[in-house]
Amino acid sequence: MTDRNGRVVTTLSAREFEQDTNRAKKAAHNGPVYIATRGRPTHVLLTFAEYCRLAELRLGSQTLADALAMPGAEDIEFDPPRLGGRS
Repeated sequence: MTDRNGRVVTTLSAREFEQDTNRAKKAAHNGPVYIATRGRPTHVLLTFAEYCRLAELRLGSQTLADALAMPGAEDIEFDPPRLGGRS
């Protein structure tokens, strides 16, 4: 199958993805890989280069952090507990 941009689209079940992640990573070099659970796409695997290209198209000069910033977030109190382990 190809998308509207002519890129090859690969669809794998979640089980196929779990059993052969390397196949999915290789397929992502040819286009998006849809990962389906119970026959419905739930995730998409892209190469990092493709992700960056899409992020740049969407964000323009805005950074991803700027896009994810929530107005008023500085007013939210957030004090997560420290995890045990090394400091």
